[in-house]
Amino acid sequence: MQSEPNTTSLPTPASFFRRTVITPVLNLLRVGATPRRLAWSLAFGFAIGINPLLGSTTVLSLALAFLFRLNLVASQISNHLAYPFQLVLFFVFIRAGDAVFHTAGLPLDRSALLAGVRYHPWDTTRLLWTWEWHALIVWLIAATIITPLLAAVLTPALDRLLLSLQNQPIVEK
Repeated sequence: MQSEPNTTSLPTPASFFRRTVITPVLNLLRVGATPRRLAWSLAFGFAIGINPLLGSTTVLSLALAFLFRLNLVASQISNHLAYPFQLVLFFVFIRAGDAVFHTAGLPLDRSALLAGVRYHPWDTTRLLWTWEWHALIVWLIAATIITPLLAAVLTPALDRLLLSLQNQPIVEK
């Protein structure tokens, strides 16, 4: 008896995006989330997701979504979707912070960082924190611009999506 070859394939990026982003957002609209609140939740989650304080985004996103009464699920979807952007923008925010605050650039040479940590741990920690908070200030300025713009773009798109959902007949299984 001959076995059939394994025909399962890896999911495409489009199917992954549909399954992890589009379908959950559609479900949120189906259960009564308003497009405006959903847009702001997605925008906040994304803006928080790109902050340069690595490892802080999930808790920060949950706290702000709770504080502003946004949709927790939507804010987490966009927060996690922003992760690749966070990695790319980390160095952008660090460099922009250097430029805005006129500080010396972050030594990206591994040996220089390790030597600093080994021989001058307190000074190195202070310097790293200085670069980090400068980057956080730049991110905060960028986030105050990005968040309302993203919400303004997403609101009409989610309105159209909700309208298309309302026009679809309900199919019982």
